[in-house]
Amino acid sequence: MGGYILKRLISAVPVLLGITVIVFLIMAMIPGDPATAILGSYATPENVARINRDLGLDKPLVARYFIWLGNMLTGDFGRSFSLNRPVIDEVLDRFGATLVLAGTSFILCAIFGIVAGVISAARQYGLADKAITFVVLIGISIPSFFLGMMMILAFAVERRWFPVSGMYAIYGGGDLPDLLWHLAMPATALAVVATGVVARLSRSAMLEVLRQDYIRTARAKGVPERRVIWWHALKAAMVSIIPVLGIQAGFVLSGAVYVEIVFQWPGVGRMLVNAILQRDILLVQGGVVFVAACYVLFNIAVDVAQSLLDPRIKT
Repeated sequence: MGGYILKRLISAVPVLLGITVIVFLIMAMIPGDPATAILGSYATPENVARINRDLGLDKPLVARYFIWLGNMLTGDFGRSFSLNRPVIDEVLDRFGATLVLAGTSFILCAIFGIVAGVISAARQYGLADKAITFVVLIGISIPSFFLGMMMILAFAVERRWFPVSGMYAIYGGGDLPDLLWHLAMPATALAVVATGVVARLSRSAMLEVLRQDYIRTARAKGVPERRVIWWHALKAAMVSIIPVLGIQAGFVLSGAVYVEIVFQWPGVGRMLVNAILQRDILLVQGGVVFVAACYVLFNIAVDVAQSLLDPRIKT
């Protein structure tokens, strides 16, 4: 297992390097002069030249990339000019809020998606299967940001059951119930699409397993149907379900950008949007690379979990 994990970590290095190249080139191709955006009304030729020199923007593109990459490898992600603080400090502060939102959404989509898929497969062509399929198709078809806006209109503006935005109440609060109250709508909006995808693929995986000979043998021996479904069949189906969960983890992490804007959630997604509007290049590059690295590491963890269920994967 140690060798397998090491091999997966080594294979992630080219992926992360490719991400740094893509992010750097995209930010370099954005129209406009970052120094002019930074200085605003103080953008005299002398000030622009000084800012370009301080930020290293007067150097060739390739040299700028390797300087930035070398600094990151030493833990220096640069300094945000718009916030006047180290990029890594700002990203870590914001990532906690994003992790709460994306983590809650992932847990919701994993639990409800797998349960819905198992019930749908166990009741194939029955009323429960048709109802779950209908709800899942609707959920997959609705974008998270649109669902979020409709939830705000229905449950915050009209009913006043939940707060419109933020992570905590402005006055008072700050405890766990206050967080859960603010988290309910954005986490649900973000989890709906992923739940539908997990449910559909869980159903397919369960149907394939339920047709296997050892499942028929277990039923013939008199094993209770609930144990056959929720233990024997689900355990085997998880080998196919776990990779889907890994993909959906990336979906909820990237989809958090839209949901954070809709609900004004103070996470990395909202930070990146503001940084792009302000042309804060180092903050955008550092934030994207950090999130991408977290996603790559999570996928490695998913692969390890899958290999534990099916040792043949390591060969």
